[in-house]
Amino acid sequence: MTARVSDLPEALVRKRMAEMIETCRQTNTKPSVLKLAQQLGLSNTTFRRRFPDIAQELGTLRSTPADPADGPTMHDRLIARNAKLRRRNQELTSDLALAVAQLQQLALTNEQLREALEGASAVTRIHSKRGCR
Repeated sequence: MTARVSDLPEALVRKRMAEMIETCRQTNTKPSVLKLAQQLGLSNTTFRRRFPDIAQELGTLRSTPADPADGPTMHDRLIARNAKLRRRNQELTSDLALAVAQLQQLALTNEQLREALEGASAVTRIHSKRGCR
């Protein structure tokens, strides 16, 4: 058998519900019957049995889709887009640095292979006055 819980006035429950709803709006979360029941020191089942109307109201609030006006503002979207563009810019910058390093390595390898080939085939280089090879 469970312990007897003192009767709570409906006005107090509604007051706590209003406070919880306001907190949920500020934190962008959804209200919960369980959370309200815990705040009042009741089990979920006891709360639903004693205050079915309030439980129904919270259930309706929880299942209602978010109001588009409560969504991210244009400023928030611009900040998010700017952050995404910055990340993409950093990725592209690092990709470009890697490509430059690979081109440098290829140029060095090409020069080494050319010198090895010329040395193996006894080719003499002819340098013009313009500095071309």
